[in-house]
Parts: sequence; C-alpha cells; structure tokens
Amino acid sequence: MPGCIRRLGASWASKPRTSWAVVALLLASPVHADVADMLPSIKPGVVGVGTFKPTGRPPANLLGTGFAVLDGHYVVSCAHIFSKPLDSEKKEMYAVFVGRDQRISVRAAELIASDKARDLALLKIAGEPLPPLKLGDSSQVREGWQLYFTGYPIGSILGLNPSTHRAGLAAIIPIFTPVAAASQLNAHALKQAASPYEVFELDAVAYPGNSGSPVWHPDTGEVLGVVNSVYVRGTREAAISAPSGISYAIPVKYVHRLLEEALPHAP
Repeated sequence: MPGCIRRLGASWASKPRTSWAVVALLLASPVHADVADMLPSIKPGVVGVGTFKPTGRPPANLLGTGFAVLDGHYVVSCAHIFSKPLDSEKKEMYAVFVGRDQRISVRAAELIASDKARDLALLKIAGEPLPPLKLGDSSQVREGWQLYFTGYPIGSILGLNPSTHRAGLAAIIPIFTPVAAASQLNAHALKQAASPYEVFELDAVAYPGNSGSPVWHPDTGEVLGVVNSVYVRGTREAAISAPSGISYAIPVKYVHRLLEEALPHAP
C-alpha cells in the first residue's frame, strides 16, 4: 500500500504543468448563468395579450405574448395582434392576462403607440405594476449567440403557462433584399424597401402565439429582440402541425425607439 501511495504521488508530481494548466483554463473560462436560475426573474414579466369581451363565449381571447417594461405599467408586444377593430357595442377591450395555470386575472390595456412598419406595439395597463424586464443593446448582438424566448406558443389551451425555447442566432439579415426585376415587386416589398431594417433569424420553432415574446440573453436576462410570427406562413393550424425551424425577431433597438417617441420623459 505505501508503494501505491508513492507511485500515485510520483504520477501527480510528474505532471504539475498539465494539472495547473487545466486549473488555469477553468478559472479563465467565462461563467455562464444557469437558465433555470434566470427564469424566475423572466417569467413574472411575461404576459398574455389579446382582447376581452364581457359577453363573449369565452370572454377572453388570448392572441399573443407581451412583456412588461419601464415601471411595470407598460407592455411591449406586436402591432398585428391589435389590427382588428374592437367591438365597442359589446364593450370589447384590449387586455393583458396575468397569472398561472387557470388562475388568470384580466387587466384592461390601452394601445398608446405602435410601429406598424416593424410590427411593434406599446400598451399601458391598469392595476398594480408588473415586474419589468430589462432592455439590452441589440447592436452588440453577434451571430452564433445562444438566446432564449419565453411566451405562449399555443395560447391558453393548457392555462396561462409560458414556455421557454432556446434560439440560436443564425443570422442578422435585412428585411428587404433588392429584386432582379421590377415585376417582382409587390405592395409589401415596396413598403419594406421604403423603410428597410434588420431582423434576427433564429434557429428555433415559434408559433403564432409567440408573437411578442421577449428574446433574452441567458447570462443577463436582458431582452435583445421581440419574436415576430408574421413570418409564420399559412394558418394557425398549419403552423402548429408543420412549423418552420426558422423564426424571426425584431431587434430591441426599435423598442427603445418606440418608447422614446411615445414616452419621451420616461426614465
């Protein structure tokens, strides 16, 4: 046994450089936050958005996802969710849905600003403030980053339970690419050409209910983009049965711009 101890000691002593090199490498490696530890600070600020009609059956109509910003009385989502006129005769209103499982509360919401070109919307909500998410700097985002988004991919079929998906940032691409001939232009392409901007292409599956989901960094929890499922082709049923493996998000710099224009004196 003593001989064994000496041999082990000799073996360890014979490779001190290798061992210390490994230790140094581990100490120098960046420390990444555990996504499971970050989620408790993300999920309370993620809400359902849609409409509420007191006489409807059902009265609540969850159409997408939003997330709280600033002092918690404002919610960012996608503009296309609110494109249909409200039925004022039946007292229909825009609403934010807060809670978990089947324990859902409805907050009246007012659409105070929108950027239809980039499909962003800003709501102001009634009641107590929600835990706001921190907005990051999307100009620092790099292709290849592993990000996450949290939202309601299939609405509230199973109750109000947000799902979190990993999304690799596959590319940062222009929303408009010049076409070879004028005959290939349509009204939608002309609109994009008049106001070009970049979007994030994500290596992830997103569903119509994910519209407005915050795309966030796992180390900081900062929101870097907003999922936009306008690019999901076909009907809601088709998107669920045959989803695309590519999704898109609007960089959060356009959220900053929307907030600055709508609330110039906000902190």
